[in-house]
Amino acid sequence: MAVTIIDVAREANVSPSTVSRVIADHPRISEKTKKKVREVMESMHYYPNFQARNLAARTTQTIGVVMANSATLAFQNPFFPEVIRGISTTAHACQLGLYLSTGGTEEEIFQEVVAMVQGRKVDGVILLYSRVDDKTLNYLREMQFPFTIVGRPYDFENQIDFVDNDNQQIAKDVVNYLVDLGHREIAFIGGDVHFVVSADRLEGYRAALEDHQLSYQEKYFIQDYAFEQDGKEAIRQLMAEEQPPTAIVAHDDSVAYEIIRYLEQLEIRVPEDVSIISFNNHALSEHVKPPLTSVDINIFELGIQATELLLKRIKQPEREASHQFVDTTLIVRDSCQSLNPR
Repeated sequence: MAVTIIDVAREANVSPSTVSRVIADHPRISEKTKKKVREVMESMHYYPNFQARNLAARTTQTIGVVMANSATLAFQNPFFPEVIRGISTTAHACQLGLYLSTGGTEEEIFQEVVAMVQGRKVDGVILLYSRVDDKTLNYLREMQFPFTIVGRPYDFENQIDFVDNDNQQIAKDVVNYLVDLGHREIAFIGGDVHFVVSADRLEGYRAALEDHQLSYQEKYFIQDYAFEQDGKEAIRQLMAEEQPPTAIVAHDDSVAYEIIRYLEQLEIRVPEDVSIISFNNHALSEHVKPPLTSVDINIFELGIQATELLLKRIKQPEREASHQFVDTTLIVRDSCQSLNPR
C-alpha cells in the first residue's frame, strides 16, 4: 500500500499541512522541522505527487523555450545547444522542466506559443532571439504573460526583461582591433538584419569605421541572403574587387567557417591574404585551420541569466523590467595578421 502524506505526518508527529509546507519549502517552517520531516519521508520512501501539487497551485513547473527556427535547423547552430545548456542548468537546480518549441515556420512557432499560453502548458517563456516587429513577442506582451528574451528587444526596450551582450560595442571593438593591426579595407559578412543582434553588430561595424574616418562601402557588405544563395561566388566577387578587403568581420563563427572554406577553394590564404575575425567563440573555433580569432560572448551565462530573470518575473509579475548585459572577451588566435611595418 502506498505511503500517504498522512502517514508521514503521523510518523513525524506533525500535521499533514506541515508536511505539505515542507514539500513546498515554505519559509515559515523551521529548518529543524524540515530536516525531521524530510528524514521521515526518505525512510518511508514517500515521493510527493508534484503533478497534483502543481495543479492545485496552478503552476506547471515548466519553462517554455522558443527558438527562431525549427529545432532541427536551430541545433545546427552551436549557439542554441549552449544557451539551452545554461537554461537547463538553472531549471534543473529549481526542479523545473523545459518545453522546447518545435515549429518549422514563424507562424507555426507563433501558434505553438499561443497554445503554451492559453493551455497553461508553461509558467513562462524564454525567447532565444529578438526579431524586428516580432509577432510572438507582441503577443506575449499583450497577454502580460511572463517572458524574457536572449537579445535586445526591437521595441519597448524599457518594458521587457532581457539579457544580452552589448553587440554594437563588441562589433566596434573588433573593428578597432583590426585597425590597430593596420587594416583599412574591412568587410562585413552575414547576419539577417531582421534580427536585432545582426542589426546591432552591423551598426557597431559602421560606427567604428566612422570613428576611424573610414567610409562604409556597400561592396564590402555581403548580406546573409546573398551568402546563403551562393557563398562561394559572393566571396569570389568580394576578393576580386580592384581593392579587395584585407580583413573580414564575420557575423558569427558558423559564417566564418564557411568563409574560410570558400577562401581555401579559391586558393586565398588566411591570414596571409585576408584576416578573419568573428563572434561567439564556439568550441570548434580553436580547432579550425587556422584557429579562429573570435569574441567569446559567454553563451552559457546568457542562458543562466535569462532563466533567472524569468523566474523573478514569474514570482514578481509587477516589478520593473530588468536588463542584464553579459561581459565578452576577445580570444586572439591565428586568423588575423598585422599589416603594420615591423
